[in-house]
Amino acid sequence: MQKMNNFGGSSSSSSAGNMSSNGRQSVEEIKDDDQEISRLAISTFQAREEEIERRKMEVKEKVELQLGRAEEETKRLARIWEQLEEMTDPLRKEVANVRKKIDMANRELKPLGLSCQKKEKEYKEVLDMFNEKSKEKAQLVSTLKELLAESERLRMVQLEELSKHVSSLK
Repeated sequence: MQKMNNFGGSSSSSSAGNMSSNGRQSVEEIKDDDQEISRLAISTFQAREEEIERRKMEVKEKVELQLGRAEEETKRLARIWEQLEEMTDPLRKEVANVRKKIDMANRELKPLGLSCQKKEKEYKEVLDMFNEKSKEKAQLVSTLKELLAESERLRMVQLEELSKHVSSLK
């Protein structure tokens, strides 16, 4: 009863004036007070229920707004994704064509590279042989010079001897 009195504090003070002279309320007054308290409790309960329902509706509206925004964003992102897909298609074709051309160039370059390596190897071999023959020639030229110099010296010696013989014959 204490809680009920808290709901309807104003009614209990009005019923206090209806008390009999001995300080007791009549049965009818108690019934009236109980009915008043019950009505106040019900109206308080209904007011709270209405407040809960109002807040529930507010939250529901906020959620629906958020869902609407999320749907709009999803649609916007889907459009952007489609645009990206469309953008990459022409590039893929061009890239594929360029890759094919590169593959063809590689196929053509491979035998050319092998031929080049073979020719370089042959060139190096011929160059080595050329350098060897050049060295051999240089040695032969050096030997020839030495022989010619020696031959010339010997002939000069012979000429001098002959010249002495001729001079001695006179």
